[in-house]
Amino acid sequence: MAGAATWTTVAYGQKPSMPVIGYLCPESPELFGSRLEAFRQGLEEAGFVAGRNVAIDFQWANGQYSRLPALAAELVARNVDVIVAPGGAPVALAAKATGTSKTIVFEMGGDPVQLRVVDSLSRPGGNITGVSSLSVDVSPKRLELMRDVLPTATRLAIVANPTSPTAPSQLQKLHAAAETLRVQLQILSASKEDEFESVFAAVAKDGASGLVFTSDPYFAFRSARLAALAMKYQIPAITQTRDFPVAGGLMSYGGDFMQSHRRAGVYAGRILSGEKPSDLPVQLVTKVELVVNLKAAKLLGYPFSAAVIAGADEVIE
Repeated sequence: MAGAATWTTVAYGQKPSMPVIGYLCPESPELFGSRLEAFRQGLEEAGFVAGRNVAIDFQWANGQYSRLPALAAELVARNVDVIVAPGGAPVALAAKATGTSKTIVFEMGGDPVQLRVVDSLSRPGGNITGVSSLSVDVSPKRLELMRDVLPTATRLAIVANPTSPTAPSQLQKLHAAAETLRVQLQILSASKEDEFESVFAAVAKDGASGLVFTSDPYFAFRSARLAALAMKYQIPAITQTRDFPVAGGLMSYGGDFMQSHRRAGVYAGRILSGEKPSDLPVQLVTKVELVVNLKAAKLLGYPFSAAVIAGADEVIE
């Protein structure tokens, strides 16, 4: 991304000469860079170029998710033409809670029906639609992959964000998967970055063989920190996003976030062109990718089996 600063940002009270997208982001421009670039590509596919025929009004929560409701209300007060709520369920729920009649286009990894964001996938109803990937649904598969790497493990640790609206359903599915795999689970909680090290220290102390992170945007955007801690404590771990193995972690398994953000951009453009959200079904990004890091596996002393490597979408040497 050339930088969010190059995109038009509308000042409060300014009368725009072009339609305005209100972009509600849970993180910072730096952490959201690749997602923003994918969104921009989708906008261009729909015929809109930021600064040329559409303006972007950004609201950044900078990792403080409790600020999302106030930032969403600010966008509503600015009377933007459409609100884009990417980066997970907390953002979509904050936008919807404003009660705005403006169209909301979300991007998330969870089930928007189960979370009561929309009425149904095919007929979302009202003024909201968007894109969902399979990152939340495949949390049990992460547990299975970790067991493949650690075939003799009898105990694995799970890290969940207690503030996440999808955490309870993920933990329920993980417990069911653990029974099938015949492993015990050590459930740990973290909702702030300064809690991460204590999580890894607890795993190292209590003897769980590996660590599985539930799907959560807060975890996803702190992949570099998690990868560094995994190597410091010599713990094999898996998260939802490719950012983790790219940063030096062992492996990841989750939805293709580049596709989901690009499609959100396409939908935002189609809304600006006059289409109604009620006529646009929620899109599902069905591609799920496995990324493995061979160097991390060697350093940790847990080499991947030939089957895992053969099934990987990307192998980092």
